[in-house]
Amino acid sequence: MKLIPLGDKVVVRPLEAEETTAGGIVLPAAAQEKQQQGRVLSVGDGKLLKDGDRARHEVSEGDRVIYGKYSGTEVDVDGESLLIMSEDDILAVVS
Repeated sequence: MKLIPLGDKVVVRPLEAEETTAGGIVLPAAAQEKQQQGRVLSVGDGKLLKDGDRARHEVSEGDRVIYGKYSGTEVDVDGESLLIMSEDDILAVVS
């Protein structure tokens, strides 16, 4: 199944959480922090402006992004956890 976001929404696949610390300590699942980075899978057709035009997205498919800790809505698609969020929830693009 493919998700096609509407308007200014984007679909993001969160990156895997770190399972070990820099010192080599293995973290149990309960101690792992919620990931704040991901890869953009698809983008909507842009935010609708007052004059009826659509604003272009600042991110594109394939971009690695950083987003707020509690951003987006988590959905399960074919056993994979994805996030649907507004482009405004994206803080930066990692280059």
